[in-house]
Amino acid sequence: MPNARIYQIPKNAMQSGRAKTHTWMLEFEPTEAKQADPLTGWAGSGDTREQVKLQFPTLDAATDYARREGIEYHVAPAPERKLKLQAYADNFK
Repeated sequence: MPNARIYQIPKNAMQSGRAKTHTWMLEFEPTEAKQADPLTGWAGSGDTREQVKLQFPTLDAATDYARREGIEYHVAPAPERKLKLQAYADNFK
């Protein structure tokens, strides 16, 4: 039975807004270790589920899908937002 991780997309460090951070992702956990390809040297495995990333509008939709398809899952908590309040004058201290 496949295992999956459900998480909320965090805000990118280069983003000023919070667009697309309200969606939830279901990502399958790897079942095989990656190995170096003898010809190219790139890391890869035969596990194609690792490439699948499903988006859902809510956490409930993602968990319902996992239950319906018989996928074992765990929910990773969303990272906590930390506000760094700073005045313009602080640049000159």
